[in-house]
Amino acid sequence: MHREIQLFVNGTDGHLFYDIPVLLTTKAGVVLAFSEGRNSETGGDCGDIDIVLKRSLDSGRTWEPMRVAVRTGPDVDGNPAPVLDKETGIIWLLFCRNMADGAEDLIIEGKAPRTVWVTSSKDDGESWAEPREITGDVKDPSWTWYATGPAPGIQLSSGRLVVPCDHVQGAQDLGAGYFDVASSVPVLSASGHSHVIYSDDHGESWRAGGVAQTGTNESVIVQTADGSLYLNCRNYVGDRRRAVAWSYDDGMSFEGAGWDETLPEPICQAGMIRFTDAIAHDKNRILFSNPASTTHRNRVTVRISYDECRTWSSGKVVHEDHSGYSNLCVGSDLSIYCLYIGGYGKSYDGLTLAHFDLDWLTDGADSIES
Repeated sequence: MHREIQLFVNGTDGHLFYDIPVLLTTKAGVVLAFSEGRNSETGGDCGDIDIVLKRSLDSGRTWEPMRVAVRTGPDVDGNPAPVLDKETGIIWLLFCRNMADGAEDLIIEGKAPRTVWVTSSKDDGESWAEPREITGDVKDPSWTWYATGPAPGIQLSSGRLVVPCDHVQGAQDLGAGYFDVASSVPVLSASGHSHVIYSDDHGESWRAGGVAQTGTNESVIVQTADGSLYLNCRNYVGDRRRAVAWSYDDGMSFEGAGWDETLPEPICQAGMIRFTDAIAHDKNRILFSNPASTTHRNRVTVRISYDECRTWSSGKVVHEDHSGYSNLCVGSDLSIYCLYIGGYGKSYDGLTLAHFDLDWLTDGADSIES
């Protein structure tokens, strides 16, 4: 089974552009697709940006009309990072705010603020609580840039909620070439770090956890079968490969820093999620998605690991042409969703949702035995 629909179409539903795909399956099996709805003429990372979402109550067959989850007037509400508390069923949505004219370069230089917020939903994303600020709890005063996700967090076997984030240490003079994806970005090579934040009280309070190696940025995380945490990061050093690190203390620190030579990438965001585990099924499986190229953002590919992220399959290309950020979730029926920004030539058309099963992903070479 494999089908695709363009879930968020640029120029529709009150927004000029859609970017930043994020997926989550709720405790009740509702699939939530988040995006940033952007209204600047360029569709860039600053300006008038809202967090929007669509819901599917029938395993991706149909989708409700788009709704706005978070909006602060004409300013930026972005970087959605939802996490499901499987015990309570509450969805916590972490995100960041800045002024419409507070561009990323100004934030990194310490000339504009960037704050961290959280809201929550008790009804599978139908409504959202009034956001509250948690900047002082999760952002070190010496950090300038800060970003939650954009990717889902996870709940550990202990009940702890963990959300991947990133930051820049100290105000930086950016210099030339900062926005050139095809070249190394000096400020992020020198002062960018992935990190995590966590909650031990079911989302009521949040704290900063461990920090990954220099040169890392947007990240994704899973808990492996032995209880360790595997952090996989956007990477500005290491010759166009994903950076990785491991935590053996529930995210309080990270070690084993390195690069995965089998995961090429042109400096971009990625998606990752646990698909099945050997407790409920015949083998462990973890999925990973990213633009699998070292030169351009194209060839969004989904791979599978059977050994807890130590090795990955060659993968299946979901979109051959222009494509970048992507995210994954698994439905209650064990079908797989990949939401990605894509288009043809050099333009993006919006966010496309690929919906497929394990048989399509592995060309029939794998099967689930419950």
